[in-house]
Formats: sequence, C-alpha cells, structure tokens
Amino acid sequence: MRHHVVLVLVMLGALSARSAIVSRAVEYRQGDTVLEGYSVYDDSQQGKRPAVLVVHQWKGLGDYEKKRAELLARLGYNVLAADIYGKGVRPQAPSAAGAEAGKYKNDRALLRARVLAGLDVLARHELTDPQRIAAIGYCFGGTTVLELARSGAEVAGVVSFHGGLSSPTPEDARKIRGKVLVLHGADDPNVPAKEVAAFEEEMRQAGVDWQLVAYGGAVHSFTDWNAGNDNSRGAAYNERADRRSWEAMKQFFAELFK
Repeated sequence: MRHHVVLVLVMLGALSARSAIVSRAVEYRQGDTVLEGYSVYDDSQQGKRPAVLVVHQWKGLGDYEKKRAELLARLGYNVLAADIYGKGVRPQAPSAAGAEAGKYKNDRALLRARVLAGLDVLARHELTDPQRIAAIGYCFGGTTVLELARSGAEVAGVVSFHGGLSSPTPEDARKIRGKVLVLHGADDPNVPAKEVAAFEEEMRQAGVDWQLVAYGGAVHSFTDWNAGNDNSRGAAYNERADRRSWEAMKQFFAELFK
C-alpha cells in the first residue's frame, strides 16, 4: 500500500501546485440508458487540448478510474472517464462484476455503442481538440478500447492496460484508424499466450501500427493498487509494471499528439 501511495504522489509531481483541477459528474445517454461519466480538466490551462477517454475495469466507474483521470488532467489532457454499465450500476462482488462485464463481452455491438457514446461526449466538449483524441482502458476497459478502435472510431490511438485481447470478429481490425498500444502482464493467466499470439496476428494481417509490451513478473490488474500483491491469485498490483506502463503511455501520447 505504501508503495502505490508514493507512486501516485510522484505522478502528481510539481504540477499539483500550479494546477486547478475541475471535475464533475456528467450524465449522458446511449439509447434509453442513462450513463454517468466523470469529466476532469485543468482550468489553469487555456484553450483546446488533446483529450483522453478512460474506460473502467469490471466493477464499473469508481474511485480508481477517477484518480487516473485526474492524473491525466494534470498532464494537460481533457479527460472523460466513461460509464459503460449505466448510472448506478457498480457491481462490487466478483460474481456480479463478472456477470455484468460478460453482458458486453458477449455483445460487442452493445459494448461499442456504449463506448462510442462516451467518445461523442468527449469529442463535443469545448476544451477538446477533436483531431487529438485517444482512449485508455483497464482490464475490461482495455478490451473496450480495443473494440472502440476496431469499430473504426476516429481516435488517434488506444492503450489497453492488462485488457483482454480476443475478438469475435478479428477482420474488424482493418477498420482501425489510429495506433494501438497494449500493456500486458507477461504472467497474466486471464490472457494466455495463445490469445496474445492471435491478437498479434490480427494486427499484422490488418496492417495496424501496433505495439505490445509484456512486463515480466506481472499478472492481471498490475496497475490496480487495490489488487493486493499475491501473484498466485492471478491478479495483483505490481509497482514496477505500473510505473513503466504509465511512462509507456505518456511516450505513446507524446508521439500521437506532437
């Protein structure tokens, strides 16, 4: 616990003294479903800026994703943490979270519709430069941003942190317009080598500009400071992989938005 607190403080860095972070809940809709996202930006910065959509893990939008969104806002991005499940749908028990996530993994059209609704809100925000938008996601959210890319959405790039990589329609990778960065735990039991290899072949066949970084000793949820530190459970926080993957994302964004 102590290590992740220190890491977050380092991420905030000297910017915290000069930043004026503004955050608020944002209601929007996909079809008849009311969704509630979380908008964050630095008010001390003027004018339009690159924007980042953040997609939550399997328990829905919570404090973890909000903290990540705030860290991104301090780096100068206009950020929306999207809601895939619907307002108030925040399952906490693993069985309930798994069932909720499964609804969307088994209905990729609905998953795409939900994430595209969030992207639309972010793209229309007055501070967003619509030519410079990216998306990141954690676990379930990593799967989601890859589906966003496969939908042909106009995003400069997507970053998946320990997300699922499989696709029922790998041919859709030909629709990807932006760049793809996958940050993967090399020992993640939820995303085995066969799935990684299939993803790599999918990207190659589609001619996508893609990268996959595998972190040794890291399992599932390696960026989640609430995941404990017992690798034998299959999901655990890894400070080193967290730090390295965040830096990889920052470098990726620097290339996208230069």
